[in-house]
Amino acid sequence: MPGTRSHSRYAADRGLTTRMVTTMFLIGLLYVVFVGVLLAVLRDSWPLVLLIAGSLFIAQFWFSDRIAAYSMGAREVTPEQAPELHGTVDRVCALADMPKPRVAIADSDVPNAFATGRSEKTALVCATTGLLRRLEPEELEGVIAHELSHVAHRDVAVMTVASFLGVLAGMMARVWLYSGLGRSSRDSNTAIAVLVIPLVSAAVYVISFLLTRLLSRYRELSADRAAALLTGRPSALASALTKVTGQMARIPTQDLRKAEPFNAFWFAPAFSSKESLSRLLSSHPTLEQRLDQLSRISQRLGRS
Repeated sequence: MPGTRSHSRYAADRGLTTRMVTTMFLIGLLYVVFVGVLLAVLRDSWPLVLLIAGSLFIAQFWFSDRIAAYSMGAREVTPEQAPELHGTVDRVCALADMPKPRVAIADSDVPNAFATGRSEKTALVCATTGLLRRLEPEELEGVIAHELSHVAHRDVAVMTVASFLGVLAGMMARVWLYSGLGRSSRDSNTAIAVLVIPLVSAAVYVISFLLTRLLSRYRELSADRAAALLTGRPSALASALTKVTGQMARIPTQDLRKAEPFNAFWFAPAFSSKESLSRLLSSHPTLEQRLDQLSRISQRLGRS
């Protein structure tokens, strides 16, 4: 069951654990229904359905983090190549009492960071050159603490598996439309299948998308909260958030559009337009929500 490691010093979040378990249950149920519909409609092609579904699941679970890191330009670096970043990761890992992940840098002016990995053993934390150039050491520490919280809470792995169904739905629809299965089948239900499969695929994609978005927004607030409590400096994380979000407006639109598909991984979302529909279905809570939470934590720490 997903949850915080027993010896990690990151604050446990029962709300996050409950949401992860609920999301995985609903996604699993949706997955069973989806594959069941495909098997019922494509009776003559059930071996192909199972082969594609199984292959995509394995590929998504084992390789999605590597694919995402590669797609975002992450390049692993040694302590000699990036002493400041490695030093920050070392400090946060010592504070959290957790194994050190692999450390990478992405050559991008978009100020951001992300973490991937199915577990702490396969984890990777990455910062962009734009982030390293803009943040002060205590701000960078807050961002790294935020990202490593995702690893400690294991919500990175949950998001990877949860997002699989939407990918599968899209792939199965494309396989059906372009492989000629419908045209070659002599089954009397072929005409129904031509209508049912795209509709079911679309419904599954929308439902899984909304479920993962709801979880994603909460996990970002949880990571902010855990990072602020771990470092004891919520103001530094708030400063980093404000600086990163403010700098997004100065980044060329072309660069932002390249980063947008990976918003669920980023420390702060990249939007190519202020009126973007992505803001309505964002993977992150608003800046105001995040700053308000950090302000409350700062007041609470001040009183204690």
